[in-house]
This record gives sequence, structure tokens and C-alpha cells, in this order.
Amino acid sequence: MKNFLILFLTIFVFQVDCTAQKSKKAKFKALVLYENGGHHLAFSQAAKPWLNKLAIDSSFTIDYIENTAKINDAFLKQYKVFIQLDYPPYTWSEESMKAFEKYMNDGKGGWVGLHHATLLGEFDGYPMWKWFSDFMGGIRFENYIATFANAKVNIEDKLHPITKGISPEFLIKKEEWYTYNKSPRANVHVLASVDETTYEPNSNIKMGDHPVVWTNDHFKSRNVYIFMGHSPELFDNEAYTTLLRNSIFWAASKK
Repeated sequence: MKNFLILFLTIFVFQVDCTAQKSKKAKFKALVLYENGGHHLAFSQAAKPWLNKLAIDSSFTIDYIENTAKINDAFLKQYKVFIQLDYPPYTWSEESMKAFEKYMNDGKGGWVGLHHATLLGEFDGYPMWKWFSDFMGGIRFENYIATFANAKVNIEDKLHPITKGISPEFLIKKEEWYTYNKSPRANVHVLASVDETTYEPNSNIKMGDHPVVWTNDHFKSRNVYIFMGHSPELFDNEAYTTLLRNSIFWAASKK
């Protein structure tokens, strides 16, 4: 009888351990495309440990790439969410562009884009990626506050899963604040905008209607663009980290 009980307990503990191990398996894979140089290097270096901790705490895995050379249809199939971390919409190969377009058009996975992802125009000898401009609401980069400014961001859609747990207004410090040739509002669903009257120091580089967080519901894949993404200090801002965390899980269909 004693041996039977020992055997039973051994099997029970083994099964519990196996169940626990299964529950620890990765829920999904994320791809992070990031800049490993230039003036966004500090942001990338701060983002990586924050993302790694989030992945460990939430049981998903991350693969990092520094350019788009690997991106094709087969490569993107591995990932539930694609995070474009301060990487511009140019220098992509024709194959990588077409693969990403298909990924978004066909609902293959979600996308979270930050900051530099809307640097749309002719840069470094590359033409503007028209599809990506339409994806971002039909905009084109126009100007930016090179000397940086603090500003207040206002949440416009307080019921969206991405804005859950975030104050209706919060301060962002030391940001470049891009302006575009027009507001994307007519073509996207705006979640938050910057109040240009709160720029500190004040700047004449303004748009008027200035969305900074939005989704484009015209695509099968969940997607969200977050303009703020220059200073590494953003990862000390609870409103910002909550916004980014919510965006990743929402885009991966986990919210």
C-alpha cells in the first residue's frame, strides 16, 4: 500500500509539473524590427530590455532583426505580431515590402509601429512607399521639432482596449513631434492626439489637428501606430509603457 501511494504521488507530481511546463510555453512569437544606429539607438537600447521582460512575464518570445533582408512571406508566417521599432518605411526590398503588405492585407498578424515608421517621403534616394502612406492614413512627413518639446497627449477613445488603464491626458517629455502634410484623421481611427498649445518650449511647427496614436480599420490585420518613440526616458513613463503593452497584446489578438 505504501509503495502504491508513493507511485501515485510521483505520477501526480509529474502530471502537475507537465501541466505547469505546458502553461509556460510561448503563447505567441513577436518580431521586432529595430534601428541599431543613428539618433534612435538610445531608444532601441532602452526598448529591448523592456520588451524582453514583458515577453518573459507574459510568456511570449521575441526575435529581433536590424534590417528587412529576411522578410518574406514564409518568414512572417512565424509571427503573431510585428513591432516596427523606430525603423523607417524605406530601405526595404521589393520582396519585403510585398510580404509586409500581404501580411497586413490578409490578416496574417498584427502590427505595432513607432515614431520613425511615419518618416514617409523621398529619403536617401528611396521613393515614397505609396502603400505604406495609405496604410498610415494617406500622410507624408513634412517637418519636426528638432529641438524637442514636452507636450500633453489627450486620449480620444477611452473605451478602446489600447487605452485601458491610461489617464485621459498625460505628459510626454522630450519628443520630436512630427508634422505631416495633412491629418490622417479622415482615413484612420484616432485614439489619441497631442495638444499643441501645451508645447514646452513653444514651437511654430504645428499641424492643428494632430493625431499621435491611431489604428487603420481598413485592413484585416490589427494595427496601431504610436508616434512617441524617440527618447529612452519614455520607458520611465507609466502611461507610455501601458500604451505600448496594451498595443502589443491587442495587435496579437490577446486583448
